[in-house]
Amino acid sequence: MSRSEEILWEVRAVVVDTLGIDQDACPPNPSTRLFGSLPELDSFGVVELAGAIERRFGIQLEDDDFTTETFDTLGNLADVIDAKRH
Repeated sequence: MSRSEEILWEVRAVVVDTLGIDQDACPPNPSTRLFGSLPELDSFGVVELAGAIERRFGIQLEDDDFTTETFDTLGNLADVIDAKRH
């Protein structure tokens, strides 16, 4: 498994656990839609997910990270996390 695949799977696990959704609702695919596709990912869900991501990955999400694009797909979210880790 490549490093990007590992991050994608880790991000997926955080999304599933934090939002309390079934794994089938969030396939481990970069194009898996999040915001607008998961009813659990409303504005409160984004804040909750951001906190879980910061704790899990030891990063700090900045105000400019809170965009529709960042939370649009699993791949976009994983890319932001990966960039902040390096």
